[in-house]
Amino acid sequence: MSSISGPLSPSESYRASAERTAEAGTYLGGFVRTLDFELDEFQRLACRSLQEGKGVLVAAPTGAGKTIVGEFAIYLALERNLKAFYTTPIKALSNQKFTELSEKYGAENVGLLTGDTSINGDAPVVVMTTEVLRNMLYADSETLDDLGFVVMDEVHYLADRFRGAVWEEVIIHLPSEVQVASLSATVSNAEEFGAWLDTVRGDTDIIVSEHRPVPLWQHVMVGRDIVDLFAGETTFDEIAPPADAETGAPIPVQEQLTAATKDADGQRFEVNPDLLRMARSEGQQSFTGRFGHGGRSQRRQHRQRTEERPRQGAQPGTVRKASRPQVIASLDRQDLLPAITFIFSRAGCDAAVAQCVSSGLWLTTEKEQQIIALRVDEAGQDIPSDDLDVLGFWTWRDGLLRGFAAHHAGMLPTFKEVVEKLFVEGLVKAVFATETLALGVNMPARSVVLEKLDKFNGEAHVDITAGEYTQLTGRAGRRGIDVEGHAVVLWQPGTDPAAVAGLASRRTYPLNSSFRPTYNMSINLLAQFGRARAREILESSFAQFQADRSVVGLAKQVRSREESLAGYAKSMTCHLGDFTEYARLRRELSDAENVTSRSKSRAHKSLNEDSLARLMPGDVVDVPGGRAPGPAIVLSSDHSGREPRPAILTLDNQLRRIGTEDLEGPIAPLTRIRIPKSFNAKVPKSRRDLASSARNALRENRPPAPGRSTDFGLGSVLPHQEKRITELRRALRAHPCHGCSEREDHARWSERWWKLRRETDALVRQIQGRTNTIAKTFDRVCDVLSAYGYLEAGADARLAISPDGQRLRRIYGEKDLLISQALRLGALNDLDAVEVAALASVLVYQAKREDRGLRPRMPSVSLESSVDVVIREWSALEDVEEANKLPLTAEPELGLVWPMYKWAKGRHLQDVLNGTDLAAGDFVRWVKQVIDLLDQLAKIPGLDPRVSRLCAEAISLIRRGVVAYSSVL
Repeated sequence: MSSISGPLSPSESYRASAERTAEAGTYLGGFVRTLDFELDEFQRLACRSLQEGKGVLVAAPTGAGKTIVGEFAIYLALERNLKAFYTTPIKALSNQKFTELSEKYGAENVGLLTGDTSINGDAPVVVMTTEVLRNMLYADSETLDDLGFVVMDEVHYLADRFRGAVWEEVIIHLPSEVQVASLSATVSNAEEFGAWLDTVRGDTDIIVSEHRPVPLWQHVMVGRDIVDLFAGETTFDEIAPPADAETGAPIPVQEQLTAATKDADGQRFEVNPDLLRMARSEGQQSFTGRFGHGGRSQRRQHRQRTEERPRQGAQPGTVRKASRPQVIASLDRQDLLPAITFIFSRAGCDAAVAQCVSSGLWLTTEKEQQIIALRVDEAGQDIPSDDLDVLGFWTWRDGLLRGFAAHHAGMLPTFKEVVEKLFVEGLVKAVFATETLALGVNMPARSVVLEKLDKFNGEAHVDITAGEYTQLTGRAGRRGIDVEGHAVVLWQPGTDPAAVAGLASRRTYPLNSSFRPTYNMSINLLAQFGRARAREILESSFAQFQADRSVVGLAKQVRSREESLAGYAKSMTCHLGDFTEYARLRRELSDAENVTSRSKSRAHKSLNEDSLARLMPGDVVDVPGGRAPGPAIVLSSDHSGREPRPAILTLDNQLRRIGTEDLEGPIAPLTRIRIPKSFNAKVPKSRRDLASSARNALRENRPPAPGRSTDFGLGSVLPHQEKRITELRRALRAHPCHGCSEREDHARWSERWWKLRRETDALVRQIQGRTNTIAKTFDRVCDVLSAYGYLEAGADARLAISPDGQRLRRIYGEKDLLISQALRLGALNDLDAVEVAALASVLVYQAKREDRGLRPRMPSVSLESSVDVVIREWSALEDVEEANKLPLTAEPELGLVWPMYKWAKGRHLQDVLNGTDLAAGDFVRWVKQVIDLLDQLAKIPGLDPRVSRLCAEAISLIRRGVVAYSSVL
C-alpha cells in the first residue's frame, strides 16, 4: 500500500523527477501533456498502476483530485480503442460528469445512462449510475463488449445500507479483464478494502493520500466573530490523529486533546483556551470578542478591529447567535465567500435564502446580476409559464440575483443544476444546502459553515459523525483558486469546543459492507451460475471478507476469557459444598423473578392491545394519555397490525391514532354514535358535526352497543411462576453453602464467572454466526423463492428458474418480489394506462414517517381492487420473510396515488400538488422513479403484450411538462 501524507523530501522529489522523465513517452506522458497542471504524487502513482494493467483503489480527501485518476482510465480506454464506464452513486453527479467529459472528449464520444435518461448509450465513454451497470451485467448486455475500464466514483458509498450492495455486485461480476479504478474518500480500513479488491479483481494497488492540496482552517463563529478553533497555526494535515508508537492504532481523540499532541518541532496543538473558558463560563461572563490566537487571527486582525468592542444591547454573560444574514455578512467582510452553509432541513435552506433577501443584503455586482438573469431566464424559458409560480421560480430568481440560493432534493433538478453552475463560476456567493450536496456534486467553496452538529435521521436527532464532518467540510478550499479553505461551526448554547476539535481531528471512518442477497440478485446468480457457484460468489463479497477477518480477533478473545474463567472458578470454591450448584440456584431464582415481572408487564400490554383491537367505528372512548388525551370517536378499527392503532377524532377536531403507549389499562367504549356515510375526515365541518354528536351522547349517558364484552380477563396471572419462585427459595436455604461465612465473597466470584461465561458463549455464537453468513442468507432467500414457485426442482434435482422467475430477473428495486407478485396475480390486467401509473407509484414511493396517515380512497374501483391485491400480497410476504428470518419488504405507500393519477390525466402541476406536502422537486424525482419501474416492466421478455403496451403508454402520459424538461440537460 502506498501512503502519502504530505510534501515529498528532496530525495523523493529527485527520484520522482527521474521517473517523470522516463514516462514522457508512455500513455501517462501523453495524458499529462493534455493537462495544464502537474500531477500530485498520489495521482501519478495511481495512473502508473492503471498503465501497468492493474486495478487501483485511491483513497484521498474531498477536493484532493481523485477524479484525475478516473479521467486517465478514460484516456487509456480511448487510446486502446476500448470502452470506459464512469459510474456514480447519484444522477446529479452523473449529469455533471457527463457534461464535463462531453466538453473534453466531444459529445459524440460520451454517453449518459441513468434510470430515466438514455443519451448515446453506445459511445466509447458512458457515464451511468451504478445500478444501470449492475442491470447490464445481469442482462449480459452487448454494451459490455470491448469494455476495458470501469471507474467507480465515490466507491465508499457501498456502506450505504439501502443501495450499497450494488457496488459489491458490480465489482464481483465485472469480467476479469476489466480494470477497475475505485475512488474513495479517506477511510480508516483502506488496506482491508484493497485486500478484498485484490482477492476478487486480481492485482490491485492501494494508494492512500491524507494530504489536502488546499490547507483547511477550523473556526468557530461566536456571535458575529470568527474565532480559531485551535491555538496557533494548525491546519487539516497537522491535526491528523497520531498513531500509537507500539500498536500503530490512532490515539483516542480525548487523549490527544488532553495530551496536546506535538509536531516535529514540539509545538502543542491545543484547542483555543479562550473557547474552552467560554464554554466553562457560558452564561456568567460577558463575551468581548477578543479571542485571537496565533498567526491566522493576526492576519485577520485588521478586519476584526471594528468588531472587537462589546455588542450594543447584548445581555451580560450571553452570546447572541448571529442571524443567517449576519453570518453571511461577516464572511463577506473577511473575504471568506463563496460559502456553503449546511442546514439539515430543506425548509431551513429555503428560509435562509428568504431571510437574506428580506435583510436587503446584496452580494453581486450589476454585471454579475445581468449574467445571472440571462442564465436563469434561459433555464426557465421552456417551462410552461403556468408552472413557474408553482415551482417558486420568481422567488428563486430573486435570491440568485442577490447571490443566494438553496440546494436540496426538494428543488427541481434543473434549478439545482443552474445553482451548481452559477456557484462554480463564482456568480452565486452563498448556498444553503442539505447534506446531499456533500455526496459528490462538484461544488467547492472557499468556506463551509455548519449551523449545527446534529441532525434528524428520520427517527431521532443524532450527532453527526467524524466521517460526515469531514465530508461536509471537505468542500472548503477550491484548488487552483483559493490559498486556503475555512470550516466554520456556529456557536450554540452548550457547544463543547473539545468535541468540535474531536470531529475535526478524526478525518477517517471505517468502510463497512452493507451487502446482503436480494431476491433479484439471488435468482440472477442461480440463472447464470447454479446454486453451488452462486454460494461461492456470495462468499467472496466484502461483507463475508470482513466477517471472516473479524473471526480471528474473536477467537483470540475467547482463548483469553477461557483462561480467566479457570481463575474465577478456583476463587469461588467453598469447603462446605458445591458452590457452583448454589450459584445456579441463586441465578435461577433471580431469572424466575425477572421473568415473572416481565410476564406481568407483557400480560398487561396484551390486555391493552386486545381492548384496542375490539374498538369499532363509532365507539366513543376516553383516552387517558398521549398526544390526544380526553374523549374521542373511533373512526376506523385496526385488526391487522401487531400493535393495533385505531384512528380517532378528538372532540377538538384533531385526527390521531392511538396505541398502547396512550393507555394506562384496557380501554372500553363509554358510549357509541353512528358515523354518517357522507362523513369525510378531511372536511373540517364533517369533523365538527361528528364531535358535536359525541358530546351529546356523552351528556345523555347513552350506553354502548348491547352484547359488547368488556371483560378483559384481569384475574390472577402466572400462578405457576409464583410457585416455582417459592420452591427455589426453599432449596436455596437448604443448601450447605448457604451457611458459609464467606458465602458473599464466593457469590461475587460466581457472578463474575457467570457474566464472563455468558460473554464468552456470546463470542462463540458470533464466530459461528459469522461463518458463511451471506451464503446462509442466500439459502433462506432461495427457500422463499421456491415457496412462491420462482424456483423449481429440475430433472437432475437441481433448482431451475420457472417462467415467473425469469420475469423476476428483470425487476430491480427494493420491492422486487412484491412487484413480480403483483404482475403474477394480474394486478395490472384490468387497469388503463393512467391507473397503471398510479399503481406503479404504490410500488415505488416511500413516505416520510410523519406523512403517513389514513388510507385514502382510490380514484377508481379497478385501482382500489389492484391496490388491495398488492397490500394483501405484501402482508403475506412479510409473514413468510419473518418466518425465514429475512429483512422485511417495506410496506406499499399510497401517498403518491392521487398526485400520480392527476398528473397522468394531464392535470396542471398546481392541481397535482394541491393538498399534498410534496415539493415540486420531490414530485419530479418520484415520477422519474415510476418511469424507471414502468420501463423495466415494459421490457420484460414474455410479459403480456397488453401490459407492456400499457406501461409504455403510462410512461408517455407522465413524462411531460417539468418531468420531461428535467430529464434533458
